[in-house]
Amino acid sequence: MGLFKRFRQDRRGVSAVEFALIAPAIIAFYFGLAELTQAMMAERRVAHAASAIGDLVAQSSQINTASLTDIYSIGDTIISPFPTDSLKMRITSVVADASLKPAVAWSTGDGMTPLAVGAKVSLPNGLLTVAGQSVIMSEVQYSYDSPVDYFVPYAVNFDKIFFLRPRKSDTVTKTD
Repeated sequence: MGLFKRFRQDRRGVSAVEFALIAPAIIAFYFGLAELTQAMMAERRVAHAASAIGDLVAQSSQINTASLTDIYSIGDTIISPFPTDSLKMRITSVVADASLKPAVAWSTGDGMTPLAVGAKVSLPNGLLTVAGQSVIMSEVQYSYDSPVDYFVPYAVNFDKIFFLRPRKSDTVTKTD
């Protein structure tokens, strides 16, 4: 009976037992937070890539296929160090027709299918208010798959669309 009483009153090792009970939860929280942070970084890079490729096209009055290929490689560089195998990009010039309906003037894609010339697209209200007015629409899609796959076991898809007005002319023309 005395042995049982001494064992019950002994407080040595309580901290080690408490740590053993709490450590798995703290470690799981840490790795979950790290996975979430990586996904947030990927989402921000996707937004930055969409903005940058659209801005590079909007700075030109005319553009050709070689320049667009270079711009798409810039988008790949912005996404790195994340893998770029699931990265898809598209740049489209949209012009308002006589009835102010937005129509595709030209479109090109890297992994995404280009839109057909003359196809109608929906834009935010008030973006094109004058016939012949133009806007560059840049789209980026990316499927982020966590390297750990423990807390985020499935791929997360990010879609970003940016609209930019041409800077040097009313429209950006594609020369080839």
